[in-house]
Amino acid sequence: MAVAGGLVLAGVVAHSAWSSRRNRPKQATPPAAPEQEAAKTPVPDPLRESRERQEPSFDTDTGPDSDSSLAVLTSMTTPERKPGLDALIDVIAPVLVDSVVSGEAALAAMPSTRRAGSKPFGVEGLSVSTGEWELPAAGHRYGAFQCGVQLANRTGALNQIEYSEFVMKAQAFADAVGGEPEFPEMLDEVARARELDNFASGHDAQLSFTLRALHTAWSPGYVQQSAARIGFVVGSIPGRMVLPASQSGNAPILGLAFDTQAAMAEDPEQTALREITLSLDVPQVLRSEQPFARMCEAAMALAASMDGVIIDDNGNLIRPEAMEVIHADLEQLYDTLDGRELSAGSALGRRLFS
Repeated sequence: MAVAGGLVLAGVVAHSAWSSRRNRPKQATPPAAPEQEAAKTPVPDPLRESRERQEPSFDTDTGPDSDSSLAVLTSMTTPERKPGLDALIDVIAPVLVDSVVSGEAALAAMPSTRRAGSKPFGVEGLSVSTGEWELPAAGHRYGAFQCGVQLANRTGALNQIEYSEFVMKAQAFADAVGGEPEFPEMLDEVARARELDNFASGHDAQLSFTLRALHTAWSPGYVQQSAARIGFVVGSIPGRMVLPASQSGNAPILGLAFDTQAAMAEDPEQTALREITLSLDVPQVLRSEQPFARMCEAAMALAASMDGVIIDDNGNLIRPEAMEVIHADLEQLYDTLDGRELSAGSALGRRLFS
């Protein structure tokens, strides 16, 4: 009986250890030693690399000749460079001055805050040396100024109270530099703000996919390692990663987020994650980056490598054919934004949808 009891006890301990290991979140793989990495480095294959650079297909056939594959990423355009203020999305009040004003004097006259209510407020000077509008800078000289306030952003349209605050800030700046401002009619600008806000509200798209673990949960390190393999880098906020744009200075193409508390836990690798979120802020990213195609590619790659599924906010599976429908709708949205000179990822587009 003692032997039988020992066997039963050993079985219980073994089962307990097996269950504990089975339920433990998936862990990141330790980095290989340098000599092992060298041994694993494959000989470059130009044909394979060319195929891997193709944009993803939403069909089961993901080869480069697939009829349903998305277009290959085109050459990237440089970020649009426009003045900080633009009559398309700003109220602009010219400030005439009797004599040239130094950059130092202009900087001293700037208001302490760069907002009127919830809207960005800005001042530009007309450079005597270049003849171009620029932000006031020390050592420069200016023959005129203009003050502006944004008509709309994601907080809503410019209202009369915000317009009045803009007038006070602009008047104070003009008085300090010895200038005279000319303000547009308030009611006309507020009406223009409402129209722009209505357009922006109807064409603002922020998309997200949720990846849910099918069986074993994930540790934060496992998620980060898996995402890093397809180009994501750790963001400035715990629990957030981003897929950088192809050109510096542009908004990240995609975001990846998981529970912040799990990322900040004392022992995060023992924390179980069952869901992560991929997100795309459409108006903030250049169309030429093919952001939605890359979002779908990333979601499918992570789901395959991490043993997960792609679901929507209601917990329903998102299938490739549904992704194709969303992609077609987004192409129409891009065309509309282009038609209003508010292209996704452009300087004006990013300001309006912020």
